[in-house]
Amino acid sequence: MMMIVRKFQSVIGAMMHAVPGAASSGVPALVIPPGRVVRPGWDWALRPCGNCSMLPHPTMLKFRPFHGLLAAALTGGPLLPAQDLASKELAGIAPPGGKSASEGSIQSRRDARTITLKIPGPRGQIVDREGNPFAQNEVAYQVALQYKQFEVADQDFVVNWGRQRLDALQGITKNVIAKTDAELYDHYRHRRWLPLLVSGQMNAKEAKEIEPKLTAGMTLQAVYRRHYPGGDSAAHIIGYTGSVGKLPTGPINFNEPMWEESEGRDGLEKLFEKELTGEPAMKKLLFDESGAKLQEEQIGRPKPGGTVVTTLNLKWQRLAEEVLRKGCRRGALVVLDVVTGEVLVMASRPSFDLNAFIPGISDTDYDALKNDPAAPLYGRAFKALYPPASTFKPLVALAALNDGVVTEHSTIYCPASITFGNHTMWNHNRKAEGSINVKRAIARSTNPWFYQVGVDVGPTSFLDIARRLGMGSKTGLPLIGEAEGTVPNDQYMMRVHKRRILDGDTANMSIGQGDLLASPLQVAQAMAGIANGGVLPKLQLVSQVQDTRGKVVRATLPERRNWLGTKPEAVEIVREGMRDVVNSGYGTGRSAGLSYTTLCGKTGTAQWGLTSKNQRLAWFAGFLPFDNPRYAFAVLYEGRPNEVVSGGRMAAPMVRNFFEPIKDDIKDIIAPPKKALVVVEETGEIAEDPEAPDAPEPAEAPLINPDGTLMEAPRRAVPVEEEMEEAPEDMPIRALPVGEDEDVNDAGVID
Repeated sequence: MMMIVRKFQSVIGAMMHAVPGAASSGVPALVIPPGRVVRPGWDWALRPCGNCSMLPHPTMLKFRPFHGLLAAALTGGPLLPAQDLASKELAGIAPPGGKSASEGSIQSRRDARTITLKIPGPRGQIVDREGNPFAQNEVAYQVALQYKQFEVADQDFVVNWGRQRLDALQGITKNVIAKTDAELYDHYRHRRWLPLLVSGQMNAKEAKEIEPKLTAGMTLQAVYRRHYPGGDSAAHIIGYTGSVGKLPTGPINFNEPMWEESEGRDGLEKLFEKELTGEPAMKKLLFDESGAKLQEEQIGRPKPGGTVVTTLNLKWQRLAEEVLRKGCRRGALVVLDVVTGEVLVMASRPSFDLNAFIPGISDTDYDALKNDPAAPLYGRAFKALYPPASTFKPLVALAALNDGVVTEHSTIYCPASITFGNHTMWNHNRKAEGSINVKRAIARSTNPWFYQVGVDVGPTSFLDIARRLGMGSKTGLPLIGEAEGTVPNDQYMMRVHKRRILDGDTANMSIGQGDLLASPLQVAQAMAGIANGGVLPKLQLVSQVQDTRGKVVRATLPERRNWLGTKPEAVEIVREGMRDVVNSGYGTGRSAGLSYTTLCGKTGTAQWGLTSKNQRLAWFAGFLPFDNPRYAFAVLYEGRPNEVVSGGRMAAPMVRNFFEPIKDDIKDIIAPPKKALVVVEETGEIAEDPEAPDAPEPAEAPLINPDGTLMEAPRRAVPVEEEMEEAPEDMPIRALPVGEDEDVNDAGVID
């Protein structure tokens, strides 16, 4: 028996090298670059893929040819102990004359009957952009009773035979599935040729410990089960599986599965159910009139399901989850590639362990997750909606610049407060800012500037830009439960508030509050559109789907979702203002500054909470680097009731803590190309100006033109040295906006 278990384990080990993404530590991960087809049986050299845009640079897995042993493992059949026992039984009743059953000697018997069973195909994998698995299969073991044909098979004898073994099993493991006397006898009457599972699933180590203690008639049944190596990593995106249904207990039905099949219940597991489901094989069982089994024959081999290749970077995803774990109790972090629209990171905190659902979760455990006040089952990154707060201000500035309400150098006087009707709206520090221009207003997050400019430009203009940047609508990603968000208009206001948009509403929305609501994913998407010069890329979460042979059957390419249609110079001025948020001496986001590039962003803080008026949230969203932007991001921090929070103090440091450790991963991507040295032919010396005369500007990573074509990006600017800023204060107002680095006393009251 132990030899069979070890044999099965060795086969599975070989299979892990051949199935994409199943490599364990020390084994190169499968890489699936766009447009490349990886076919099993080919022996690829381990080498970098230099022309691939995915980050970090992928590598190709050295494939091993498929052997008969691997194919046998995929069937889940010939290596199992119960089937080994059946083979021995078959050898004892082989027809005379040396003929095999395949020659028809048994099938031709008039009293022979046939039952056909289905051998489920292994479920396909879900992997990251480099082939590292988010969801894969592993081998599990269950103790089973293997009945034989008893000469005397009265009910008491059959039940006692099974009960003796169950009692013995109770002394070996606590993981025993209780069986009634009726269940034991019914199984013998109708299904004794199949193993009766009497324990829960266990891993190979547990099976190895139990196997020597099993008595005659008890075997270890090896089955595949779903496994999530990352546990809670990207849990809200990947989803989980559940059993299609319990195995029948009565007479064996035609084409019934040999073991419980699984199906996707949430996330990508559910949305890509068709692609992930394997192709089954068949097994025929022949038995005589008395019920004695004569032969079993397998028809074909089950094929594993396809591989779903996500755009996520598993390394970055885990880093983001660690940053959230250390930086907040509840929150979200999203990172996008602004060129391709690929979602690289989408993390929510808290999360939950996907393996808790495998093979099934108890009602008690599920209720505990569902009723947890922290809502771990809730994917905050794309399901939760929040006021975008001051991260919305760049959109208002863009509308004002595009419509000519302000220019780059025009200034507006900003008092400590402005009154609309009978309501007074304050600056976040209750102080006058004097006359300031648009870039300083963005960097300082000066509320009175945006109150006035928002009303002057009108809500139609800046709310239209918000919609063009994806707010108020779903992204189109394969996500279950994605929230649309809210971008109000007069019809919405009439339906909800029984009035049209007033100046007070406009002023409130100009600082990202009022009825405006967006998810962290939507805020990051809007930042990608600004970073891209007004071109909004269509977001991608799944880059490829491969069939069982490794052939790419579906692939996505970068495409444009929308174009703002704004003046390029207007977008550039807004981008410069966001650069000053982090890199000037007076911005609110200096704590996000990086050591190796110029990061641009916008802080945001707002009162928010379903149960408490003293609960606040904090944002930091933006892009990097300033020139030739490649990544957009958004971080959300949910504060506790009465907690003093601000975007500059809570959210911005988490951005730095994420991007600083991956410096080596991206520095070559975001850096300008190096110039070739020009050698003077006569002397062989290097010229003082290492750029050839009249040489064209070097091309960097491509950006997308409004018409969908590619254009060259400008050269990267010199990073601005980080300086200290003074921390402004804040004052709650109508929709209770909170400033960026407000000072609040221990009682939660702003001084």
